[in-house]
Amino acid sequence: MSKKVAFLQGNEAAAHGALYAGCKFFAGYPITPSTEVAEVMSVELPKVGGKFIQMEDEIGAMAALLGGALAGKKALTSTSGPGLSLKQELIGYGCIAEIPCVVYNVMRGGPSTGMPTGPSQSDVMCARWGTHGDHATIALMPASVQETYEMVVRAFNLAEKYRIPVHVLPDEIVAHMRERIVFPEPGELEVIDRAAPTVPPAEYKPYDTSFGDVPPLAAFGSGYKFHVTGLNKLPDGFPTTKAEYVQAEEERQIRKVMANVDDIVDFEEYMLDDAEIAVVAYGSTSRSARYAVNVAREQGIKAGMFRIKTFWPFPDKQIKALAQKVKGFIVPEMNLGMCSLEIERCSLGKALVLGINRVDGEPINPDQILEKMKEVK
Repeated sequence: MSKKVAFLQGNEAAAHGALYAGCKFFAGYPITPSTEVAEVMSVELPKVGGKFIQMEDEIGAMAALLGGALAGKKALTSTSGPGLSLKQELIGYGCIAEIPCVVYNVMRGGPSTGMPTGPSQSDVMCARWGTHGDHATIALMPASVQETYEMVVRAFNLAEKYRIPVHVLPDEIVAHMRERIVFPEPGELEVIDRAAPTVPPAEYKPYDTSFGDVPPLAAFGSGYKFHVTGLNKLPDGFPTTKAEYVQAEEERQIRKVMANVDDIVDFEEYMLDDAEIAVVAYGSTSRSARYAVNVAREQGIKAGMFRIKTFWPFPDKQIKALAQKVKGFIVPEMNLGMCSLEIERCSLGKALVLGINRVDGEPINPDQILEKMKEVK
């Protein structure tokens, strides 16, 4: 039996990927260029017994998202630019309270209202550091419509597995392009559900680390009663200011992600075996980078591409290894150098790092990348 095939927009694929992952709750607020996600979810969620709610603003949407997740549902919101800024306080709440959810953020120009209909890749640092305090972050970067579908499924898996808000960061080009997509059959892609408590309600503690760095999470309304707060807390969820508990909690919340980078970090290596120049790219820019590498090879230039699929945690180990092999990195991105700084940090001065930066609402083209390769000696 042949699989279902469709011609879909990236945002539409994201919504269908969420449904495949078992999403049953969406809370959001319309904002260009992500609104199509909400539109599809408003139609499709009721068909599978899910709930869709449009809130009064982005802050309310994020609050509702956390409530839906605590009620035991896989929960999704979609937003862009200014909406992500408004969500930050409650994203931080999701981090410290360890509430699994997915934040799908279509990157557009900024800051503030910026360029609502133009592409950008300038939210990568906001995804990592937008909310205050020490916290871990997981952020995924799709480069095609098919990959958007699959990455949203993976984002739910990571959120459920590590009890953390997970970002999916397509740029506007990926979100609005239309491509052929092959729908996976049920069971073809892995779908992970959060670990449920194995103790009776009277013995349950929502942050009981005797079960590991990611404690099981009960659902409100399932007979388990527990306290949730944005304060540092004890295993039972109630606040504490005791230094030893606060220190241990903060370190655990970082460790549950950073100790599992090999499970979380994903990337693609293209023609890097003998490369002297490594183009590091992500999102739609990686499509230009791939084309540029192919042309460079035809011209006798030993170029390859490292495509970032998981931006956070950053693929430090892989970039450090590449820096030992190549003469230089070319980093094309639709911002003013956010990824370039991470490459410089990881390469430790072992290789030249040259950025190509556009914030004018136009994509980086292959010719720009080819021209920059000439600067690597």
